[in-house]
Amino acid sequence: MRHDTVTLERRIAARPETVFSFFTERERWLSWMGRDGEFSFEPGGAFRTNVAADNHAAGSFVEIDPPKRLVFTWGWEDGGMPVPPGSSTVEITLEPDGTGTLLRLVHSNLPADACAPHEAGWSHYLDRLTARAEGQDPGPDDWMTGPPT
Repeated sequence: MRHDTVTLERRIAARPETVFSFFTERERWLSWMGRDGEFSFEPGGAFRTNVAADNHAAGSFVEIDPPKRLVFTWGWEDGGMPVPPGSSTVEITLEPDGTGTLLRLVHSNLPADACAPHEAGWSHYLDRLTARAEGQDPGPDDWMTGPPT
């Protein structure tokens, strides 16, 4: 099976420390992605989150380097997406950009047919993260009302 990568960037009008906290504090994480979840924010620590509509993502944290870099594994517990928990890797890098932050997300080791849905999903959630980190309310999350496809 061929594996591919999704890469997305966002410029966020918030400091890297602020943006980083949305990846390492449970309530902040859930304010932009997820309805509920358990997180152990340390290298080797696991997470499991109900992203939306009972679609659960799970993985573990590989590297946490505040406020510059975060790496975690990712996958889906059930549904039609061929990405088992922990089978792919998400790397978040944050670089100062003037008074804000350049966020780069690289999601690697995805099956080729999973790239488009993950790109759409991450784009949706990075827009929500951007709003939240900039002090705005992204509104209700209506993403993925059915199983991941």
